[in-house]
Amino acid sequence: MNIKSEKENIWGHVDKGNYHAAINLAISAMNECRKNDNQEGVDIFIAFIREIIDVMDNEFGSK
Repeated sequence: MNIKSEKENIWGHVDKGNYHAAINLAISAMNECRKNDNQEGVDIFIAFIREIIDVMDNEFGSK
């Protein structure tokens, strides 16, 4: 898996406001990394999921 291109693809869903798809795809990518014993990739996608959550928090969370 090309992590950079996968993140770009997922971020496209965030840009469109399709957070459900973005998080699902990020979890799937994390799981693929996990299956391939790619701990660095797992950590990258966990951090990326946090970024998506931050966007959602800024958009919808209480101020």
